[in-house]
Amino acid sequence: MREPFDTQPFCARPTFRARPTRRLAATLLLLAAGLAPAAAQTRPGAGFERGLPDRGYPSRGGYGGGPMIGLPGIIGIVPRLIPQREAVEEEDEPPPRRRSETARPPEAERPPRRAVQSRPAPEPRPPPRRQAAPEPKRRVPEPARKPAKLATKPLGPPPARPAPLPAAQPAQALAEPGEVAGEVLFALRSAAGPRALRTLLARERLDLVSTDTFTLVPLTLNRARIRGGRSVGAVVAALARDPQVESAQANHAYSLVGAAPTFASVQYAAAKLRLDEAHRAATGRDVAVAVIDSGIDEAHPALQGAVSERYDALGGARALEPHPHGTAVAGILAARAQLASAAPEARLLAARAFSGETAAGAQGTTLHVLRAVDWAARARARVVNMSFAGPQDAALARFLEAGTRAGTVYVAAAGNAGPASPPLFPAADPNAIAVTATDAEDRLFPAANRGAHVCVAAPGVEVLVAAPSAAYGFSSGTSMAAAQVSGIVALMLQARPALSPAEIRAGLTRGARDLGAPGPDPEFGAGFADAEGILRALAAPERAPAQVSGGQVSGGQASGEQVSGGMSAEPVLTAAPDGR
Repeated sequence: MREPFDTQPFCARPTFRARPTRRLAATLLLLAAGLAPAAAQTRPGAGFERGLPDRGYPSRGGYGGGPMIGLPGIIGIVPRLIPQREAVEEEDEPPPRRRSETARPPEAERPPRRAVQSRPAPEPRPPPRRQAAPEPKRRVPEPARKPAKLATKPLGPPPARPAPLPAAQPAQALAEPGEVAGEVLFALRSAAGPRALRTLLARERLDLVSTDTFTLVPLTLNRARIRGGRSVGAVVAALARDPQVESAQANHAYSLVGAAPTFASVQYAAAKLRLDEAHRAATGRDVAVAVIDSGIDEAHPALQGAVSERYDALGGARALEPHPHGTAVAGILAARAQLASAAPEARLLAARAFSGETAAGAQGTTLHVLRAVDWAARARARVVNMSFAGPQDAALARFLEAGTRAGTVYVAAAGNAGPASPPLFPAADPNAIAVTATDAEDRLFPAANRGAHVCVAAPGVEVLVAAPSAAYGFSSGTSMAAAQVSGIVALMLQARPALSPAEIRAGLTRGARDLGAPGPDPEFGAGFADAEGILRALAAPERAPAQVSGGQVSGGQASGEQVSGGMSAEPVLTAAPDGR
């Protein structure tokens, strides 16, 4: 019986692997071989101590290694063979393993039975799994990258925010720079019937926004919004062709001029203007000066009691919040304490026409400015400070001309658009006094506009100013210089209340200290507005201009100077008493 067992061992896998029926037949043969000598085995529990290792069964005396295999031996062997063979079948399915398994029979044949049970097939496999385990560790940086991507996700929404803008923007007409997009202003003739406005709006596809009636100029101005994406110029041209329309124009946008924050160590403007000496003769007492600007901080320690009247040209659409520009201009002009101002006892009329911070700063429109100018005339302002700039406007020109005829002096900032800029308005209007800015060394502010319309220069670089919330700061720009000259005009009107706008201009140019090239020039105008020198020039009757009639200065003006339209776009110079 030993020979069949040895010649065809159970681990001879090629034989049993061929077909399952052969394995079953082999098992039956083994059973048959074992039943024959089963009776001869009288020792219960006899196993075999040689050939297979002990698998935990208690040893009650072994068979002694005889050639016979008893029934207990068969029972112990068969269960070990069948699972092993099933595992071999599973391993036979993949072709690569079939080659690897066929290469192992020489090792499995020694000893046959021990090779079946001691085959460490699963044990060699864990090491590859342990080697594969570090691969996820190498991927650990990937989770680190994911948080980095997540960290960038919050940056995604901001680019998406501009998306709603196209939907939020109404279909407005295109507009040139300096114009309010999609809006026009027009006035009907007095002979137009009551239905003319409604008919015109329907025909030109316009939506009426507001209607303003003014007193300085007897005018009713309609503000309308354009439908259909047409250009402002096309609509204005169509309105101008209508025989019932008196005037039509764009609604222009103006920006406050020159509130650029800078730094300085001393307040030099008062000394440069010689305000202490000028205040011995006049302080601007009870002279009404209107400031058309942004909101003024009336509670500022330097401005308490300075504002006597106020007006909101914006119609109360926004809260009357203090603004740095308006507060700075008011402080330069008429500060009561803390700061040295040009006219510390003038009455300020605060007209807010600018609000809403944009990339260009606080802005106002033609309609806002016209409302403020009209209110200043009703409030009997003698001086109007206009520290803003924009395009030429026909309606504003009419108002300034009417105000000048009524005796109001308009002072405007030349602008901060630089030497290459065309003239800005209202400073370039012949009925306004254009002011440029200089620094502590009498050098021209580099960003100041140039032109023949510039009248005088005043300190406007690194000027100490009042700021909202009881604060102080330093600002630069022609706006600051215009406020200085408005205060000097108030001093002149206190000293001589009957002075006309033309006489004011002549007094400013006559008393100015020449700067730059000799005589008036497009950079400094007539020169530096020396307050003490200007008031001293007014004290010489033979040098003061008399009545203005039809643009001619008459009644004692020895030089025979001419003033166009009551004001001169060109500065006029006569010799001052001290030779300046």
